[in-house]
Amino acid sequence: QVQLVESGGGLVQPGGSLRLSCAASGSAFSINVMGWYRQAPGKQRELVATFTTGGRTNYADAVKGRFTISRDNAKNMMYLQMNSLKPEDTAVYYCNYRYYYSSGTLGGDYWGQGTQVTVSS
Repeated sequence: QVQLVESGGGLVQPGGSLRLSCAASGSAFSINVMGWYRQAPGKQRELVATFTTGGRTNYADAVKGRFTISRDNAKNMMYLQMNSLKPEDTAVYYCNYRYYYSSGTLGGDYWGQGTQVTVSS
């Protein structure tokens, strides 16, 4: 089992910045991907960014150049630095942890409770 707790959300003006944090606890798996997803009202949950244990990152086109995902494996933490925020970034942001067996089969998929980010003047 893996437990995930997000923090750092809030209200920010357009053009502002926020840093989200995700604290992971519980079991650790050598092959895993951590990521941030978001869900705006009336919309489906969508990928924001992911970070593999191999150090590869992936970003949604909508956030490229503005958001930066990072991990501190020693502290079991993941972060999302969000700059140049826009009203359309308003959503609940979720932390996700997936681990895989050496065969490539998905072993588990865990979610945090989410943190609200509101971008408004």
